[in-house]
Amino acid sequence: MRKVGEPDGVVVEADGLRVVRGGRTVLVDVGFSVPACSVTGLLGPSGCGKSTLLRSVVGIQAGLGGRLEVLGLPAGSAALRGRIGYASQAPSVYPDVSVRSNLRYFATALGVPRARRTMEVDRVIAAVDLVACQRRLVRRLSGGQRARVSLAVALLGSPPLLVLDEPTVGLDPVLRREMWELFASFAAQGVTMLVSSHVMDEADRCDRLLLLREGRVLAHGPRDELLARTGTDRAESAFLALVEQRCPAPLLAARDR
Repeated sequence: MRKVGEPDGVVVEADGLRVVRGGRTVLVDVGFSVPACSVTGLLGPSGCGKSTLLRSVVGIQAGLGGRLEVLGLPAGSAALRGRIGYASQAPSVYPDVSVRSNLRYFATALGVPRARRTMEVDRVIAAVDLVACQRRLVRRLSGGQRARVSLAVALLGSPPLLVLDEPTVGLDPVLRREMWELFASFAAQGVTMLVSSHVMDEADRCDRLLLLREGRVLAHGPRDELLARTGTDRAESAFLALVEQRCPAPLLAARDR
């Protein structure tokens, strides 16, 4: 297993990435890297371009410029299909079907061989702790359980990279903590996690941070290094310090008027 920090352990790498959508530049000269077996938090306010960046990594975003490589290949390459697990903000499962039936359907769609399908469904159900409610209809599950079903779909096929777009939105603090504990356990098993959020306290659960504002990267790197660099002890304080470095207080005040 490759370890974080090894030269050949970079799973996602961008340089000069730009995305233009509807005549508007959504991402501007974005550059960053995501090492293997890490939990990287993509943090920033709503509307800053997080979802666009994740769709770019997954290979479903049009209008890209610059360089973006995933698992050593250009983003969107056919060879990457099945090697990236993706959960968008929108519901990705069918509400009037059971948890298990949903997962069997998606396993079939992903091309999991019939002989392995039952074992694979069992594996992901256990991984997200849904064994007790696997026969229940999705619409009868709690919000946290539905989020786990979407996560289970992303885990099908054991992809080396999981890309999750605000997977904890709407969950209470206890459920959010449980989800982040799951992400850490996946990374410990060799999965690389790229997870977006607009909730800054979730950044404190990440190994690395990628801070985005108005389509530009404010900073990226190990969480502890970013805190030390800004002289702060929380990710939110680091984010605000970096914003002020880029845009001094008088200018911020004038912009807010």
